[in-house]
Amino acid sequence: MADKILIVDDEQEIADLVELYLENENFTVFKFYTAQEALQCIENETLDLALLDVMLPGMSGFQICKKIREQHCYPVIMLTAKGEEVDKITGLTLGADDYITKPFLPLELMARVKAQLRRYKRYNTGKEPEEDVIIHSGLVLNIKTHECTLNEKPLQLTPTEFSILRILCQKKGSVVSAEELFHQIWGDEYYSKSNNTITVHIRHLREKMGDSFEDPKYIKTVWGCGYKIER
Repeated sequence: MADKILIVDDEQEIADLVELYLENENFTVFKFYTAQEALQCIENETLDLALLDVMLPGMSGFQICKKIREQHCYPVIMLTAKGEEVDKITGLTLGADDYITKPFLPLELMARVKAQLRRYKRYNTGKEPEEDVIIHSGLVLNIKTHECTLNEKPLQLTPTEFSILRILCQKKGSVVSAEELFHQIWGDEYYSKSNNTITVHIRHLREKMGDSFEDPKYIKTVWGCGYKIER
């Protein structure tokens, strides 16, 4: 069955071009130029990924992303024309998994889409060749069902947040650099020292877990090295 992808962009030429490339890869595409139409689709369809333009009339892509995260955990990629760090941080904080700046190469966007779908499916099919459940100090991650609880209370994590927590738990006691986390999650995609994507996701994870930055119980920052969860 073809993966279902939502596109929301008021620039019709861009939306039409992305639709063409996705359909050439045999994806089922739901394309909208306004937020309101997209929200109806989100309610009525079982989607696998959403591509959201940040600047939309009436309701921003950030607001749509927030609506999606209230009920769904499939990947969200933000499309931003500005390329400003504040936009990227805002999107990631609201639950987006990735972002790409306009103008972009269609083939790069396709690579990002496929990478997100691979990771999302891998953690929702139970085919990972690893332990199905990770337990650590009140934290429980079920790899098969992509569910996470902390002290028996459910945590609503995005696929990226779940991946970061899984990697850190599997490497308990060891420091994992931001670069290593980035490459394990996004593969061979470009990483630079100025990339703060992982930092934003870590911060959002701590907020959801009620973990303090100054005296963390779970995710500790090892300055100049990366992050770790103590044994």
